[in-house]
Formats: sequence, C-alpha cells, structure tokens
Amino acid sequence: MRPADQSKPQYVSRIERIEADARGGNVKVHVRWYYRPEESIGGRRQFHGSKELFLSDHYDVQSADTIEGKCTVHSFKSYTKLDAVGNDDFFCRFEYNSSTGSFNPDRVAVYVNFLLISVNNFE
Repeated sequence: MRPADQSKPQYVSRIERIEADARGGNVKVHVRWYYRPEESIGGRRQFHGSKELFLSDHYDVQSADTIEGKCTVHSFKSYTKLDAVGNDDFFCRFEYNSSTGSFNPDRVAVYVNFLLISVNNFE
C-alpha cells in the first residue's frame, strides 16, 4: 500500500474485507498490517531476514486507491523452498502485538554455520 511519505517503502497488509457504497464507488479495504522489523519495538535484529515481516494485531480501513499492487507473504518454510525470490516475495514467522511489542512465538531456531541455536526474540 502506498505510504503518505513517498520516500518510505510501501506498506504491506493482508486484505481482510472489501466494501463499496451502494453504487459501487468509494471502495474501502479492511486490512491487517504487517510490520517490518525496524518498525517494531526493539527494531531489526541480526537474525531477521531482509524480506522478513511480522503479522500484527493492527487492523485498519483504507481507501482501495492506496493499493499499489500484490505481493506474497510466505511462511518461513515455504519461503526457504522458493527456487527464486522475487521483489514481491516476503516471509513471516512471527505475530507481533503492536501495543506491547511482544511476539508469538517468542523464540525461534536460528542456523549459524551449521549449528542450531535458539534465540529469544527481542531480549
């Protein structure tokens, strides 16, 4: 979705519902926002992927005119199996509570030089 500040990257949301007035005009979309790591409390961490997003608890209603295009937000597992990652491919492994800054799950497995370690998210 188009940001008000054109110098910022486009916003990513999941469309939950589309509605229009009786004549089919004034189309509104009900969305659930994805956050980039740098937009979250605690910011981007070393283990976040460059195409990582967090599905938030932030819902909103926007004009359909703000829609710039379509992208795909994959699970982490399906993202790692892509043959080629396009500009419009992202992945999500966390749900983010925008008011408290908490995550679900609160830890993930991270692979570093073939070692498996568990990382607490944002501690």
